[in-house]
Amino acid sequence: MKMTRRHCIALASILAAAGNMTRTTVAHAASGKPSGTTILVVGDSLSAEYGLRRGTGWVALLEKKLLEEKIDAKLVNASISGDTTSGGRSRLGALITQHQPSLVVIELGANDALRGLPLTMTQDNLSAMTQAAQSSGARVLLLGMQMPPNYGRDYGQRFADLYASVAKSHKAALVPFFLKGVADAPNSRQWFQADQIHPNEDAQSPILTNIWPELKKLLR
Repeated sequence: MKMTRRHCIALASILAAAGNMTRTTVAHAASGKPSGTTILVVGDSLSAEYGLRRGTGWVALLEKKLLEEKIDAKLVNASISGDTTSGGRSRLGALITQHQPSLVVIELGANDALRGLPLTMTQDNLSAMTQAAQSSGARVLLLGMQMPPNYGRDYGQRFADLYASVAKSHKAALVPFFLKGVADAPNSRQWFQADQIHPNEDAQSPILTNIWPELKKLLR
Protein backbone atom coordinates (compact mmCIF):
# COMPACT_ATOMS: atom_id res chain seq x y z
CA MET A 1 0.00 0.00 0.00
CA LYS A 2 1.04 3.60 -0.59
CA MET A 3 0.82 6.68 1.58
CA THR A 4 -2.51 8.49 1.28
CA ARG A 5 -2.53 11.73 -0.64
CA ARG A 6 -3.69 13.62 2.45
CA HIS A 7 -0.78 12.50 4.58
CA CYS A 8 1.82 13.04 1.88
CA ILE A 9 0.62 16.61 1.39
CA ALA A 10 0.81 16.97 5.15
CA LEU A 11 4.27 15.43 5.14
CA ALA A 12 5.37 18.17 2.75
CA SER A 13 4.44 20.67 5.42
CA ILE A 14 6.35 18.76 8.07
CA LEU A 15 9.51 18.40 6.06
CA ALA A 16 9.60 21.69 4.19
CA ALA A 17 8.11 24.17 6.66
CA ALA A 18 10.00 22.96 9.70
CA GLY A 19 13.46 23.46 8.28
CA ASN A 20 14.64 25.68 11.11
CA MET A 21 14.13 23.06 13.80
CA THR A 22 17.42 21.35 14.59
CA ARG A 23 18.08 18.69 17.18
CA THR A 24 21.18 16.67 17.90
CA THR A 25 21.16 14.31 20.85
CA VAL A 26 23.61 11.83 22.24
CA ALA A 27 22.37 9.04 24.49
CA HIS A 28 24.09 6.02 25.95
CA ALA A 29 22.16 2.79 25.88
CA ALA A 30 24.31 1.43 28.70
CA SER A 31 25.36 4.09 31.16
CA GLY A 32 28.60 4.00 33.03
CA LYS A 33 30.43 1.87 30.50
CA PRO A 34 32.54 2.83 27.49
CA SER A 35 30.87 1.70 24.28
CA GLY A 36 32.50 0.30 21.20
CA THR A 37 29.33 0.77 19.13
CA THR A 38 28.03 4.14 18.02
CA ILE A 39 24.79 4.45 16.04
CA LEU A 40 24.44 7.69 14.07
CA VAL A 41 20.99 8.67 12.79
CA VAL A 42 20.97 11.27 10.01
CA GLY A 43 17.42 12.23 9.11
CA ASP A 44 14.76 14.91 8.86
CA SER A 45 11.76 15.86 11.04
CA LEU A 46 10.47 12.30 11.15
CA SER A 47 13.52 11.37 13.19
CA ALA A 48 13.91 14.70 15.02
CA GLU A 49 10.80 14.37 17.27
CA TYR A 50 9.00 17.21 15.50
CA GLY A 51 5.91 18.09 17.54
CA LEU A 52 6.60 15.40 20.13
CA ARG A 53 7.64 15.52 23.75
CA ARG A 54 11.38 15.09 24.05
CA GLY A 55 12.31 11.48 24.49
CA THR A 56 9.21 10.01 22.80
CA GLY A 57 10.34 9.71 19.16
CA TRP A 58 11.38 6.46 17.52
CA VAL A 59 15.07 7.23 18.06
CA ALA A 60 14.49 7.65 21.80
CA LEU A 61 12.49 4.40 21.78
CA LEU A 62 15.46 2.78 20.06
CA GLU A 63 17.63 3.74 23.01
CA LYS A 64 15.22 1.92 25.33
CA LYS A 65 15.16 -1.06 22.99
CA LEU A 66 18.93 -1.31 23.08
CA LEU A 67 18.78 -1.38 26.86
CA GLU A 68 16.15 -4.12 26.80
CA GLU A 69 18.26 -6.15 24.41
CA LYS A 70 21.36 -5.51 26.55
CA ILE A 71 23.19 -4.02 23.59
CA ASP A 72 25.84 -1.55 24.74
CA ALA A 73 25.81 1.34 22.29
CA LYS A 74 25.99 5.09 22.04
CA LEU A 75 23.12 6.62 20.08
CA VAL A 76 23.59 9.92 18.25
CA ASN A 77 20.54 11.59 16.71
CA ALA A 78 21.81 14.17 14.23
CA SER A 79 18.46 14.65 12.47
CA ILE A 80 17.37 18.10 11.28
CA SER A 81 13.79 18.97 10.38
CA GLY A 82 13.51 20.03 6.76
CA ASP A 83 16.78 18.43 5.73
CA THR A 84 17.41 17.06 2.24
CA THR A 85 19.88 14.51 0.95
CA SER A 86 22.12 17.38 -0.13
CA GLY A 87 22.11 18.74 3.40
CA GLY A 88 22.80 15.33 4.85
CA ARG A 89 25.59 14.73 2.40
CA SER A 90 27.24 18.06 3.22
CA ARG A 91 27.35 17.42 6.97
CA LEU A 92 27.92 13.67 7.11
CA GLY A 93 31.71 13.89 6.87
CA ALA A 94 31.99 16.07 9.96
CA LEU A 95 29.55 13.84 11.85
CA ILE A 96 31.59 10.75 11.01
CA THR A 97 34.81 12.45 12.10
CA GLN A 98 33.23 13.62 15.34
CA HIS A 99 31.37 10.46 16.36
CA GLN A 100 33.18 7.66 14.49
CA PRO A 101 29.98 5.60 14.15
CA SER A 102 29.86 1.84 13.75
CA LEU A 103 26.41 2.11 12.15
CA VAL A 104 24.84 4.96 10.17
CA VAL A 105 21.07 5.14 9.70
CA ILE A 106 20.09 7.40 6.78
CA GLU A 107 16.50 8.69 6.79
CA LEU A 108 16.43 11.30 4.02
CA GLY A 109 14.94 11.83 0.59
CA ALA A 110 11.29 12.77 1.10
CA ASN A 111 12.09 16.49 1.10
CA ASP A 112 13.89 16.12 -2.21
CA ALA A 113 10.84 14.67 -3.95
CA LEU A 114 8.35 17.02 -2.29
CA ARG A 115 10.44 19.96 -3.48
CA GLY A 116 10.67 18.57 -7.01
CA LEU A 117 14.40 17.94 -6.96
CA PRO A 118 15.74 15.50 -9.58
CA LEU A 119 15.60 11.88 -8.51
CA THR A 120 19.03 11.34 -10.02
CA MET A 121 20.43 13.91 -7.59
CA THR A 122 18.70 12.26 -4.65
CA GLN A 123 20.08 8.88 -5.63
CA ASP A 124 23.56 10.30 -6.11
CA ASN A 125 23.48 11.95 -2.69
CA LEU A 126 22.25 8.80 -0.94
CA SER A 127 24.89 6.79 -2.76
CA ALA A 128 27.62 9.22 -1.74
CA MET A 129 26.48 9.19 1.89
CA THR A 130 26.37 5.40 1.94
CA GLN A 131 29.82 5.14 0.40
CA ALA A 132 31.28 7.72 2.79
CA ALA A 133 29.92 5.88 5.81
CA GLN A 134 31.13 2.52 4.57
CA SER A 135 34.55 3.91 3.73
CA SER A 136 34.87 4.93 7.38
CA GLY A 137 34.14 1.35 8.40
CA ALA A 138 30.50 1.87 9.34
CA ARG A 139 27.57 -0.29 8.32
CA VAL A 140 24.62 1.51 6.70
CA LEU A 141 20.85 1.21 7.03
CA LEU A 142 18.72 3.14 4.55
CA LEU A 143 15.16 4.08 5.55
CA GLY A 144 13.03 4.35 2.43
CA MET A 145 9.97 6.49 1.78
CA GLN A 146 7.09 6.48 -0.72
CA MET A 147 5.29 9.24 -2.58
CA PRO A 148 1.50 9.66 -2.93
CA PRO A 149 -0.45 8.48 -6.01
CA ASN A 150 -0.98 12.05 -7.24
CA TYR A 151 2.73 12.20 -8.06
CA GLY A 152 2.07 9.59 -10.72
CA ARG A 153 2.61 5.86 -10.62
CA ASP A 154 5.83 6.01 -12.62
CA TYR A 155 7.37 8.74 -10.47
CA GLY A 156 6.32 7.01 -7.28
CA GLN A 157 7.85 3.74 -8.39
CA ARG A 158 11.10 5.34 -9.48
CA PHE A 159 11.33 7.18 -6.16
CA ALA A 160 10.80 3.98 -4.17
CA ASP A 161 13.22 2.09 -6.41
CA LEU A 162 16.10 4.51 -5.88
CA TYR A 163 16.47 3.37 -2.27
CA ALA A 164 16.61 -0.26 -3.35
CA SER A 165 19.09 0.64 -6.06
CA VAL A 166 21.45 2.41 -3.65
CA ALA A 167 21.17 -0.42 -1.13
CA LYS A 168 21.90 -3.03 -3.77
CA SER A 169 24.82 -1.12 -5.30
CA HIS A 170 26.56 -0.72 -1.94
CA LYS A 171 25.26 -3.88 -0.25
CA ALA A 172 23.64 -1.76 2.43
CA ALA A 173 20.64 -2.73 4.56
CA LEU A 174 17.24 -1.30 3.65
CA VAL A 175 13.80 -0.72 5.16
CA PRO A 176 11.74 -0.05 1.98
CA PHE A 177 9.03 2.07 3.68
CA PHE A 178 9.65 2.88 7.31
CA LEU A 179 6.17 4.45 7.79
CA LYS A 180 4.43 1.30 6.61
CA GLY A 181 1.36 0.54 8.69
CA VAL A 182 1.22 4.16 9.87
CA ALA A 183 0.82 6.60 6.95
CA ASP A 184 -0.76 3.99 4.67
CA ALA A 185 -3.06 2.36 7.23
CA PRO A 186 -6.86 2.44 6.72
CA ASN A 187 -7.16 3.98 10.19
CA SER A 188 -4.19 6.27 9.73
CA ARG A 189 -5.84 9.20 11.55
CA GLN A 190 -5.19 7.52 14.88
CA TRP A 191 -1.45 7.62 14.27
CA PHE A 192 -1.27 11.39 13.84
CA GLN A 193 -1.39 14.39 16.14
CA ALA A 194 -4.49 16.58 16.39
CA ASP A 195 -3.42 18.61 13.36
CA GLN A 196 -3.37 15.36 11.32
CA ILE A 197 0.08 16.30 10.07
CA HIS A 198 2.60 14.98 12.53
CA PRO A 199 2.89 11.32 13.60
CA ASN A 200 1.95 11.16 17.27
CA GLU A 201 3.63 9.38 20.15
CA ASP A 202 1.59 6.24 19.56
CA ALA A 203 2.98 6.04 16.01
CA GLN A 204 6.59 5.97 17.13
CA SER A 205 6.51 2.38 18.35
CA PRO A 206 5.17 1.00 15.03
CA ILE A 207 7.80 3.05 13.22
CA LEU A 208 10.54 1.48 15.35
CA THR A 209 8.96 -1.94 14.76
CA ASN A 210 9.51 -1.41 11.04
CA ILE A 211 13.13 -0.44 11.56
CA TRP A 212 14.33 -2.73 14.35
CA PRO A 213 14.61 -6.09 12.51
CA GLU A 214 17.06 -4.73 9.94
CA LEU A 215 18.93 -2.62 12.46
CA LYS A 216 19.31 -5.55 14.85
CA LYS A 217 20.96 -7.63 12.12
CA LEU A 218 23.62 -4.95 11.75
CA LEU A 219 24.31 -4.92 15.49
CA ARG A 220 25.09 -8.62 15.73
